[in-house]
Amino acid sequence: MTSSQGSGGRWSDLDRPPLNETALRRALVLPDGLWTSLDVVPTTGSTNTDLAARAADLPEGAVLVAEEQTSGRGRLDRTWTAPARSGIFVSVLLKPDVPAHRWGWLPLLTGVAAATGLAKAAGVDMSLKWPNDLLVSVKGEERKTGGILAERAGTDGVVVGLGLNVTLREDELPVPGAGSLLLADAVSSDRDTLLRAVLRSLAQWYGEWVRAGGDPAASGLQEAYAAGCATLGRRIRAELPGERTLEGEAIALDGDGRLVVATEGGGTEAVGAGDIVHVRTPDL
Repeated sequence: MTSSQGSGGRWSDLDRPPLNETALRRALVLPDGLWTSLDVVPTTGSTNTDLAARAADLPEGAVLVAEEQTSGRGRLDRTWTAPARSGIFVSVLLKPDVPAHRWGWLPLLTGVAAATGLAKAAGVDMSLKWPNDLLVSVKGEERKTGGILAERAGTDGVVVGLGLNVTLREDELPVPGAGSLLLADAVSSDRDTLLRAVLRSLAQWYGEWVRAGGDPAASGLQEAYAAGCATLGRRIRAELPGERTLEGEAIALDGDGRLVVATEGGGTEAVGAGDIVHVRTPDL
């Protein structure tokens, strides 16, 4: 459906209204809450890049949302593109008062928070692909609908970005195998509602984690991630740094957030970084 303003108008797609910045601030930026500011911009290259550039001058809890990202980035320098107002493109600034070696849990924490918040708000079962993908089921097929990227910002900060496909139609998907909440038959595709749910869930999980000193077990994070992780129990292929490949069964998540893989030779190896492929097993 299009309006009479033409393809370039702000309301050119009535199925994709703009976010309500004022209402989002009123709902999320609270005196005793984590979120200290919230800005929505019409378009930018990357919310992570923009927020990281300002991190030294901002308090923890700054939130930057874009209606459109033209140079969104994922892991391994992959690009993330989508039509304007078709998704949630948000970055948050965190300055966790926990030991730095625990900071690697932040993308996993964000995945748990997003999945739990969206399951309630969108009515869609979501699962996590280690380390930073959000998956939905589209006609029985596992599809990536979101990704998370955490980057250091200065000496005491981390910028965590989330990109989520909300209303993308099949012909708009950036790559084969991608998905969206719309294609997964979400009960709601209202981005204001979904963004509030994600940020409230993230604040709750982050608070628990910080209060536990970043301990993933004591905060319940390690158990929650394992419960929602589609990678565990699966045969995987890991493309590791140095052009090394590892194949085996993903059997656990260790205390550092690494994926423990049972290898062909009978041993185990903990993978801290790499590109993970879920290997399909032949039907018996």
